[in-house]
Amino acid sequence: MLREWLLESRVLPVITPGEVAVTVQLCRTLAAAGMKAVELTLRSPTALEAMRAVVAEVPQLRVAAGTVLTPAQLDQVQDAGAAFAVSPGATPALYQASRTGAIPLLPGVATASEVMAGLEQGLDCFKLFPATALGGQGLLKALAGPFPEARFCPTGGLRADNFRTFLALPNVICCGGSWMVAADLVAAGDWDAIGALAAEAMRIGSAPQQR
Repeated sequence: MLREWLLESRVLPVITPGEVAVTVQLCRTLAAAGMKAVELTLRSPTALEAMRAVVAEVPQLRVAAGTVLTPAQLDQVQDAGAAFAVSPGATPALYQASRTGAIPLLPGVATASEVMAGLEQGLDCFKLFPATALGGQGLLKALAGPFPEARFCPTGGLRADNFRTFLALPNVICCGGSWMVAADLVAAGDWDAIGALAAEAMRIGSAPQQR
C-alpha cells in the first residue's frame, strides 16, 4: 500500500505548517496543480491542527505526517487523520509502535545497516535522509545491489533542477522536497508561482516507471 502511494505521489512536498488557514490554502494550490500528497511536519505548534484541517478541507490530497520521532507522536498523527507517517530515522520503539499502529511508517535510513534493520521489520520503503549529504545518487546506486527489494524516497538537498535524475533511478519511487513550497513564496501568498512549480514537478512524461 505505502509503495503504491509513494509511486503515485511522485514528489512529496515537505511543509512546516504555519497559520492553519495559510497551510490549507497552500495545500489547495498544490492539489490544483496535480500533486497527490503532502508531508506536514511536526516542527511547529500548529502542525496537528493544520493536519486535521487539510485532511478535512483538501480530501483529494493524501496527508503524510513528517518528523514523527516517538510512539506518542505516531498516535497523535493517527488521530489527526494522517495517511502515513514519515520519520528522519527509526528506533526500536518507533518500529514496535508502527507494527501495532493504524497507519504505515516511512522510516529514515542513512546506512546499509539501517536498511537491513528496516527490512527485518518487514518494510521495503524508506526515506533516505539527508540524501545529497549522504552521497545522493551514488549511494542509491550502491544500495540497489545488496537490497534489490528496497525502494527509497530521498529527501534533503533535492531541488527542481536535480530531482528528476533521482526519480530516474530504479530504486527511487518518490522524492521529498520543499522547493515548490519555499517559505518566501508562502509568506508572499504567491500561489501562482507555487502552483507553477508544483505543476512542473508533476509534468507528464517524467514520472518513474512502475516498479
